[in-house]
Amino acid sequence: MAIVLSDNQYGKAETRLVRIYRDTQRHEIRDLCVSTALRGDFVAAHLTGDQANVLPTDSQKNTCFAYAKERGVGEIEDYALALAEHFVTDIAPVTRAHVDVEEYRWDRVPVAGTGHAHTFVRAGHEVRTASVTTVAEGAVEKLSWVISGLRDLVVLKSTGSAFTGFLKDRYTTLAEAADRILATSLTARWRYAGTGIAWGEAFGQVRRILLERFAEVESNALQQTLWEMGSSVLAARDDIAEIRLSAPNKHHFLVDLAAFGLDNPGEVFHADDRPYGLIQCAVRRDGGPDAGPAWDSPASFA
Repeated sequence: MAIVLSDNQYGKAETRLVRIYRDTQRHEIRDLCVSTALRGDFVAAHLTGDQANVLPTDSQKNTCFAYAKERGVGEIEDYALALAEHFVTDIAPVTRAHVDVEEYRWDRVPVAGTGHAHTFVRAGHEVRTASVTTVAEGAVEKLSWVISGLRDLVVLKSTGSAFTGFLKDRYTTLAEAADRILATSLTARWRYAGTGIAWGEAFGQVRRILLERFAEVESNALQQTLWEMGSSVLAARDDIAEIRLSAPNKHHFLVDLAAFGLDNPGEVFHADDRPYGLIQCAVRRDGGPDAGPAWDSPASFA
């Protein structure tokens, strides 16, 4: 039985890029982490060490920096699309490019009631994300898929959540809870049906819907909450074909204060970071456009 080279890719992971706009005295900051991955005719590099078709990962890193200067960042989806298009169009051996971008938000430091012109403070842990995959189809045509998202969106509701009626076996010790804290650090990623979207407006609307549904749903399970959040996003936006949600259950356990002669009617909890339940689901539009390689990424390769 022959041994052959199968799927392979290479790229530059986690290029940290900060772009300062100094066009006026009131500066702007964009703080990104960019990863690139290329596929194409790289068989010789693996089998014989011939690097003739290999664009160095250092060159990929430099391209990220140069594009931030020459073209600006703009919406991170457009920035990722431009990079992916460049690699597939201008680098002959490349037939597929995947670009991941994370953006970290900074707020202006308030001074005398006004945001300072050039001093910023990091705005929490939430991260905006974008992933673009561009594939060369034949000599001219190219296809692109765009996935936007967010991660580390930490939310908590102090009531309006239950977990009862679950399957039990001889190892089950968990008590049913008719009223519990529901908290998670949400990761959400949504695949668009096309390109040419007003990315910033769409991101703001999706984020708002996710938060509103998390708050409003009288939840019998985190699974139910995720379904309601995802289906509400698709109902609101025809240009989104699919959304994937991942939610670790950040458990809060009621502390027994009886030993101290104290009642604890749902007021004092122990926040336990691990182990945790991890609830995940995908909600898609039936009959929507094919996902192609959109969900492929270096992180999921191995």
